[in-house]
Amino acid sequence: MRFKKGDKVEFVWLGELIQGVVTEIKANNFNISYLVKSEFIGTLRVTERELAASAPVLKVPQFVADWYEKNKCDLEYSIWKYIRNWDYHEEDGFFNFMNDNDNESIKTLIKMQNGYEVEKEPLYYVKLPISKRNEATDELEVINMCFLLNIQSHETCISGNYRWVEKLKRTGWRSKLTEAQIKDMPEGGAYWKFAVPVEDSEGEA
Repeated sequence: MRFKKGDKVEFVWLGELIQGVVTEIKANNFNISYLVKSEFIGTLRVTERELAASAPVLKVPQFVADWYEKNKCDLEYSIWKYIRNWDYHEEDGFFNFMNDNDNESIKTLIKMQNGYEVEKEPLYYVKLPISKRNEATDELEVINMCFLLNIQSHETCISGNYRWVEKLKRTGWRSKLTEAQIKDMPEGGAYWKFAVPVEDSEGEA
């Protein structure tokens, strides 16, 4: 078998190049066929000889995708303007991406016109140790408070429960943040020191 379940494939159907994902494999002594789900034509069964592997998809960080989407209508001019005003930009993720002596960043932006995917970035909780007096024992104790960011208004706050905010995603609040989101905040470098990977925290109360 050349393909497995979940592989992205291409095939020609009615003269059009169709892309899809293998969802089921059927094999016998004479032939191998695949059930392929496509966004545009639904699900079809296709023989192995009719399939080809999809070309690798260009993957970029979220901050590159954000800049591209804002400027894709006049991309070449926007790239020229960004470089021309170089000294006036803040040193953020996109600035560091563009600070490439080999011009690979510009090539990447041009290639994005043919399609791209956003890389899945690691997510972090920012857990801040806060001293609080225990009224029962009249002693100071340290508890972890979670830092919250509203990605729409850029407001911030802290909470003792980092899970409840996931219910408020429609209002822009996030407790799971990327490295860039954390470091781009005021005093972000200090907050980054308290960042904990989401996977390492999922079992904590």
